[in-house]
Amino acid sequence: MYTRPFKCPTIIGFLDKLGKFMTDTSTANKTPDSRFGTDASLANRILLGLGIGALMGAIVLGLGQNFPTLLNGARQIATHVLDPFGQIFLRLLFFVVLPLVFCSLAAGVAQIGRLSHVGPLAGRTFMLFFLNMSIAVALGLLMMNVLAPGDQIDAPTKATLMNEFGGAAQAHIDRQAGAPALTFATLVDMFMPRNLFGAFVGGQRNVLGDVLPLILFAILVGMAATQLAPAKRESLQSFLALTTELMTTIVHFALTIAPYAVPAMIFSVVVKTGFDVLIALALFVIGCIAVMLLHLFGTMSLWLKLWTTRAPLQFFRDSRTVLATAFATSSSNATLPAALAAARSLGMRSSTAGFVLPLGTTMNMSGTALYEGCVVLFVAQVFDVDLSFAQQITLLILAVLSAVAVAGIPGGSLPLIAGLLITFNIPPEGIGIVLGAERLLDMTRTMVNVGSDMVTCAVVDATSKHTTRPHD
Repeated sequence: MYTRPFKCPTIIGFLDKLGKFMTDTSTANKTPDSRFGTDASLANRILLGLGIGALMGAIVLGLGQNFPTLLNGARQIATHVLDPFGQIFLRLLFFVVLPLVFCSLAAGVAQIGRLSHVGPLAGRTFMLFFLNMSIAVALGLLMMNVLAPGDQIDAPTKATLMNEFGGAAQAHIDRQAGAPALTFATLVDMFMPRNLFGAFVGGQRNVLGDVLPLILFAILVGMAATQLAPAKRESLQSFLALTTELMTTIVHFALTIAPYAVPAMIFSVVVKTGFDVLIALALFVIGCIAVMLLHLFGTMSLWLKLWTTRAPLQFFRDSRTVLATAFATSSSNATLPAALAAARSLGMRSSTAGFVLPLGTTMNMSGTALYEGCVVLFVAQVFDVDLSFAQQITLLILAVLSAVAVAGIPGGSLPLIAGLLITFNIPPEGIGIVLGAERLLDMTRTMVNVGSDMVTCAVVDATSKHTTRPHD
């Protein structure tokens, strides 16, 4: 496919093979499973559950002004029945964090083969992918620092939340406060602890521990796999793929109870803490949607201006069917046929669109990366966990990497977001606060993902030299 070798082995080779692996498996992963209903019906039921839980909580709060016994009884039920039920959902997600991260990364690296033959088209495409996601996360973190929706919750409400979410929040914060400065020595300890398995199964939760050693170990296992004989390497890849499929099925199990667990958790939070959490959540949702749209129509318009001769307004007008399909389906994979057809009508070369768009469907996840970074920072603000500038830079890098590795299923990012929360010593149970708004944010970030794919394809097409005709 490539006409000249890329002589210097770089991370681009890894990304090329990882993208190829994820593209090959995306269809199986992203097809809605009839056992669990369609993506849209599940997401709609979760959103409906959020409304029901919030409404019932508001009713009980209102009645509790005149009937304190009713409010106290509701709080007891929330503590002893609804909270444990919500924990079943959350812990099913936590179960799969370590094996899912390990298997997805190790399998991707095992696909590398040789690093020395990567074409310029692939190099340009992957650099744009990661530049796109990095800018998106940076904008999201900037918005969260300026808007600070988690800080809108008053101190008593935060204290209540700290006590309610597993009772371990203060311990997380104490560890964060006592954490050593971020130096070269601490970085070595974070990525290469003396006891690898003790770092993520022994209960030791350092500020940037737990998941980071696992990521490095997965990369090393994948690199070692590239040195195996082809038959042995294929056996290992089959095992990793099977394990990943098992873990994503467990995520499906968790999602089947999500329409019931979400209203239970929201009802519990509202009757115990009042409306402050809902106000902060609404501000978080508005901020996320605003910065996603800014990235899509702002950053991507600049890209079109800088690197192509296309008018941004006309480009997005011509792509409106693709964007609408992505928003309605919440699925980049389902939108791929429309994106390919739109690229052809926009005069992009089929050779470029056929390479960039399918790969972007599984790798160029700017909206997802932005969302993951925002969720981590929002929950950190809610629990008064202060992330330094250096830690937020680390969060940016990890959000980009985890967005690439997200399983292509409904809620596939949830285990990795939980892993990011654990990585930064933030109570992972706090993810329950944002689950109810997942549907609307999922629709928006999918539109951003797909729109960014279209723009990236246009830029690659405009900046690449081809021997094929535009409509080959």
